[in-house]
Amino acid sequence: MKKTFTLTHPKIKYDRLIDGVKHDVKKYVKRERNKQLPIDADFWDFDCKFGQTESEAEEVHLAELNKHIDKAAAENLTSFYIEIIAKEGFRQYKSGIDEDDEEEIED
Repeated sequence: MKKTFTLTHPKIKYDRLIDGVKHDVKKYVKRERNKQLPIDADFWDFDCKFGQTESEAEEVHLAELNKHIDKAAAENLTSFYIEIIAKEGFRQYKSGIDEDDEEEIED
């Protein structure tokens, strides 16, 4: 999803437009997560960007996207840009024994 949301409408109130944007983002993420994973992938990961315009957009974490939308609402922005790209995610496994555990085993 690469979209510039416009938050001006003659009949719809500003807060309702913000709720609509949050709903669209949530619906898109849910739709992408329900797609079948490639064989070697563990989960769906997302690259997200947020900014007033496409050129000003900065990378943000998916979990922080709602905070940025709320911040834009507090600043009364008339539009902002959101980019969410789904990609394959791979788990990073930790080694089974830590340094603290090694000392307990030796004692």
